[in-house]
Amino acid sequence: MENPNARAEAPTLRIARPTRDLHAARGFWVDAVGMETLWGKPDDEHGPALLMAGFPGAGWHLELVLDPAAVPATEARSVEEQLVLYLGREPQSTFIDALVAAGGRIIEATGYWQRWGTTLIDPDGYRLVLSSRTWDG
Repeated sequence: MENPNARAEAPTLRIARPTRDLHAARGFWVDAVGMETLWGKPDDEHGPALLMAGFPGAGWHLELVLDPAAVPATEARSVEEQLVLYLGREPQSTFIDALVAAGGRIIEATGYWQRWGTTLIDPDGYRLVLSSRTWDG
C-alpha cells in the first residue's frame, strides 16, 4: 500500500530542546561543533529566545529554546537519548578539546558507542556521540 503522506523529497527534521543558557549552547553547538546559525530571535512578546543551528545542506537542524527553569537532561534522561554525528574518522583531539572548552564533558560511552564513538555531555546535559563511522542511510 502506498503511503498517502509520502513526499518526493525527504522532509526537514527539527530537533527542538530546551537550554538553560543560550549563550553557552551557541558556544558549544556553533563555535565548537561547527554548526551555522540558521536563525535566531531574542526573548520577546512572541515567545522565548531561540537559536536554530545546523550544517549547510543538511535535512535537519537543532532548535535550542531558552528555558532557564529546564531540568538538566542528565537528571531525567536515558543513556539512549543522544545525538550522533557520523564523522567518518576518529575525532581529532583539538576538536574534542574545543568541545570541552565550550562546556562539554567527556563521559564513558555505553554499548555500541564504546567501540565506535566518543561521548560527551553538552552544557545542558544532553549526550553527543562523535562517531568514527559513516552513515550511508
